[in-house]
Amino acid sequence: MIEYYKAVYQGGVGELTEKKSRFIATVCPVNNEEEAVSFIESSKKKYWDASHNCSAYVIGENNQIQRCSDDGEPGQTAGKPMLDVLLGEGIHNSAVVVTRYFGGTLLGTGGLVRAYASAVQEGLKNSLIIEKKYAVKLFICTDYNGIGKIQYLLGQRKINIYSSNYTDQVDITVLVPIKELEELKKAVIETTNGKAVLEEINYLYFAQINEDVICFES
Repeated sequence: MIEYYKAVYQGGVGELTEKKSRFIATVCPVNNEEEAVSFIESSKKKYWDASHNCSAYVIGENNQIQRCSDDGEPGQTAGKPMLDVLLGEGIHNSAVVVTRYFGGTLLGTGGLVRAYASAVQEGLKNSLIIEKKYAVKLFICTDYNGIGKIQYLLGQRKINIYSSNYTDQVDITVLVPIKELEELKKAVIETTNGKAVLEEINYLYFAQINEDVICFES
């Protein structure tokens, strides 16, 4: 597992006009190739009257799957530049379709490359991009004397408290980035004189979206 990566959480639409040709970029999050293909097909149906519906997608934490299509445009002038934008931005598990309505003026090879790449950038600007971090969901049980010290440690490290329960003791669950796990466990044990109980529950990816913490399956 990689420590973190960027992905589209909510897709968006961006548009630009170049020499009267209209380029509409639609971005969509996808988890597998089947979802990407389905998204592309639905976009083609939606914009059935367009001159071209070019596409690109990247899937996997290491971009194991990469595909693109020029959909009738001259080779390497549409799909490849679109794919290059996704890769250049470091965005994973995402698909984009750029729909072109021809305006009557040829753009040339360079013009097409710039237009399709710029359209994808516009689509990404209107999408919600998140950073997924690989983490451990760590359970910590302590007494009321220890919780303040633990909260201070967590605040210093900007570690998210996922849930908490206060009874005769305090149980909290925190999301700890994998590279910080051992150091945090050591600090918690030291600051509570070994009284805190720690248990690693599971491993997952999470992202901070405004004030919310969203968990994803690893």
